[in-house]
Amino acid sequence: MKSRFQFSQKLGQKLTPQLQMAVKLLYYSRIELDQEIENALAGNPVLERVEEANETLSLSAMDADQNAPPAEELAQTEHAVFDGIEASEVVQSPWDNIAEPETLNAHLLGQLNLSALNARDRRIGEALIDSLNDDGYCTVPFEDIRRAADLSPAADDAEIETVRHLLQQFDPLSVASKDLSECLLLQLAYLDASDEVLALARTIAAQHLDALAKSGAQSLAKTLGVSAEHAGQAVNLLKTLNPKPGAVFHHSRTEYLEPDFIAVKSKKNWQIRPVNEPRHQLRINAVYRKLAKQTASTEARLLAPYLQEAQWLIASIASRQETLKRVAETLAVKQQAFLESGISALQTLRMREVADAIGMHESTVSRACSGKYLATAYGLFELSRLFRSGIAREGGDSPASDALQARIIELISKENSARPLSDAQLEKLLAAEGQPIARRTVAKYREAARIPPSHSRRKPA
Repeated sequence: MKSRFQFSQKLGQKLTPQLQMAVKLLYYSRIELDQEIENALAGNPVLERVEEANETLSLSAMDADQNAPPAEELAQTEHAVFDGIEASEVVQSPWDNIAEPETLNAHLLGQLNLSALNARDRRIGEALIDSLNDDGYCTVPFEDIRRAADLSPAADDAEIETVRHLLQQFDPLSVASKDLSECLLLQLAYLDASDEVLALARTIAAQHLDALAKSGAQSLAKTLGVSAEHAGQAVNLLKTLNPKPGAVFHHSRTEYLEPDFIAVKSKKNWQIRPVNEPRHQLRINAVYRKLAKQTASTEARLLAPYLQEAQWLIASIASRQETLKRVAETLAVKQQAFLESGISALQTLRMREVADAIGMHESTVSRACSGKYLATAYGLFELSRLFRSGIAREGGDSPASDALQARIIELISKENSARPLSDAQLEKLLAAEGQPIARRTVAKYREAARIPPSHSRRKPA
């Protein structure tokens, strides 16, 4: 058998060091950018801050690397794909393939896309995944799932339940469970333990979790008529399970908050102004620039890598600022009502809408909004918070879930404490305002705001 060489061409993307730096800086918060600049100043002798406010810091033609792409081109690259004699051009953002902390939503959608589901079930799956809370539970009513899936004919409860059970088999196991009992029971089905201990653990998970939490294992053993040792083994088995399957995907960063933009009211509307930081303004030292021109000198050869790194950093900071500005200005246009009236007026807005409006990839918008803050008349808001799913409404914009929750809180704050509003009454009030949502959805938003039910809020007149 003869060995043969086969040649093929395929599309690939490799980020240059300059593009890698641009991607990294875009994701950084202001505090992280400060630290990156301090490290660069300490390690690169040709870099310095612009000391006078009226000096120009931007990368001039004298400073620019003639072979490097300009800052506005950092967000795109072009590749040609050849398949036999056919070729097509593909334009793709270099930020698309950069890893960032994976969310539960993205993790589940990846598995959903690999599953053998038809288009209808996939839409239901996407709606279910989008409804999960931070712990990975599906607590919203199926009516909300049905509305979000937006299918014709509408998905019935049996279809939604079938897809939900499929999601429960995804990683992490038991995600999309309705409650703790269902979550634990599903995990128990995959454990290897003695039949006796497993049977008791299932009984406790199905019927006695509240009693276990209130009274402990020994008291529960008496109630169930089993030995304390046997009950202890079953409880220890339950302790090995994961009661919050989605919690592993929680990613947070502790940092001081500084606004990147300020919302300013003009005559007709709200505008966004960037918070300019002189400490972020860099330039190349004039002495080193002069030495670099002496191409035959030893000093010029030694300075070359430092000059290149400095040019990349200056260009990357400029690219970062331009990208953030475009995203923030687009958000301001689409959320004028929020800037005017606060969180209660926040409208439904998805990242794809902003990405399409400014001609960028959705992942670029996501990175641009992470850890970046807008100062408004109603407080400091992370840009990512201005993106919200909502409740569908016929013939108009839909209010975001945050806005609905804020309205519910407002209605409760004005209620008569002797006759507090029930969830059913809140439902009717919202419907009268043109925001029809289910009573169970009202209860979900009320509970998320940590407001007790009406009977617990009632006070003597």
